Order: sequence, then C-alpha cells, then structure tokens
Amino acid sequence: MTWTIALTVLLGIVLKMVMSPPSAVVDWIFSKFALHPKLNSKDVTVTYLEKHLDEIEKTRLIENFNDATFLKQYDIFPGKENLFLQPETPVTPFVITVKRGKKDCKIFVYCSVDYVYVVKQSNKKVVAYDLRSENLQKFNLSAKVATKDVI
Repeated sequence: MTWTIALTVLLGIVLKMVMSPPSAVVDWIFSKFALHPKLNSKDVTVTYLEKHLDEIEKTRLIENFNDATFLKQYDIFPGKENLFLQPETPVTPFVITVKRGKKDCKIFVYCSVDYVYVVKQSNKKVVAYDLRSENLQKFNLSAKVATKDVI
C-alpha cells in the first residue's frame, strides 16, 4: 500500500517536471537551436582585416552582438551559399570564430551605417540574417577609424 502511494507521488513529480520544466532547462534547450546565439567572449576569437582584436574591443563587440535585435532571416537556396558568404559590398566584416565542443562556427558580421548583416557558417550549413544594433554600427565606424590611423 505504501509502495503504491510512493510510486504515485514519484510519478506525479516526474510528470510535473516533464510538463513544465524549470526555466534553466528550457533556456538551455532553446540556446542549442537559436539562430542568433548568445556568445561568450572567452570562447570566441574576433578578427577584423585579418588582425585579432584586443580583449577590450572583442568583449565590447560580443556584448553589442548579444544585445542586438534579430530582424529577419534570408532564404538561401542550395548552390547560392557563396553569394551570401562573399557578398558584393565595400564593408569589411568582423569574423567571429566560435568553437563549441567539436563544432566550429564562423560568423561574419557586416556592419554598415544602415544595417547589420550576419552570415553564420557551421560545417556546410549557411544562415544569413539581419540585426538591428546602433552600437554595432558605431563600433564598426570606430574600428575603421582606428585602423586607418595605424596605416
């Protein structure tokens, strides 16, 4: 008799956890499938004009990238990936390299005055989308000014 009550209570607890999991579990599951991932500055390397950004600039860029608002995703048809990976634009991208376990992911961030365009390439899959972030657009302008002063 006590076993049936204990099993019923245990089954109720398990059923309750499955039907409404804690928010930490839900956040973890959604982060695995997120189109616009939240990045940690310790896990990434950022290059601009084939030069690594220093830690302060890298951290600032990653924070601005994480705070950006997702606008829309572009449809990429098979065979047209190169049009998105190498667009015809005068804007030089920031290249963010992310290593999560065995997966390598490259994120190309094209920041211009009007928009922020992102192309994410992992393995053979390419995804392109737009972001809204005034801080990223201003960051791009300050980075270009800094590199022009050096050259």
